Amino acid sequence: GYHRELFENAIEDPSREPVSGLLLLCPSSVCHVVESCSSTIHLIIQELASLQTQGHGALLQEIKVLVVAHNIPTRLFPDWNVAAAPSPVTHPSSSTQPQPTAEVVAECLALLLRLADCIEEDNEDTHDNVHTLAPELPIPEETINVLCNAEECLSPEDFVRIYLSPSQPALDS
Repeated sequence: GYHRELFENAIEDPSREPVSGLLLLCPSSVCHVVESCSSTIHLIIQELASLQTQGHGALLQEIKVLVVAHNIPTRLFPDWNVAAAPSPVTHPSSSTQPQPTAEVVAECLALLLRLADCIEEDNEDTHDNVHTLAPELPIPEETINVLCNAEECLSPEDFVRIYLSPSQPALDS
């Protein structure tokens, strides 16, 4: 309901593009992929930033912005899908070397794209449990933990602050 209202508010302006993407609901985390125009995406990030200022009573905690990309020629998610997943899959760690955050983000996005393909193929009942659609695809719990703790992934507040700050200081300052 929160996300539906957020998107309805975001597209009230007729100049904005519709929102598409994927909302993956897990018992202890939410993974949210949003595709729209830059102004809509930044509006959504600002809403998430204001949500975080509510403290420990906020609906969502420890929000991270993983990737914001511009000028993408086609959408990867044709519609807006919501899927529920049971507890995230745990895979034994294959190496003691931690992966760079960029690789973890790429792995996460690849799994989400494959999951979106499975949801689109089973379009008659998109509210199915993710495991009935693609039992091997949910994001491993370790991946979620790495992304939540990654310093490179900004909170919505930090993202908005950096986005709104000038990229180059004025020469006369």
